[in-house]
Amino acid sequence: MKKFKFQGIEFRISSFSNYYPFCVAVGQAQDGSVAVRHSQDSDPAKVLTFTKEEWRAFVKGVKANEFDF
Repeated sequence: MKKFKFQGIEFRISSFSNYYPFCVAVGQAQDGSVAVRHSQDSDPAKVLTFTKEEWRAFVKGVKANEFDF
């Protein structure tokens, strides 16, 4: 797993993204919210934030294959 800091948040990129230059990075802000951004885009306006509850619901949906196409 790769890690880097951006706007005071330590972001992580999945180890499954090694071969792709365009990755999603995820980090936890000091207030507990979850921040999501494009790993190659440094525009702070393009960081999405979610509450812990929203993030848990999303992860639960991913694990339940609710987003498979």
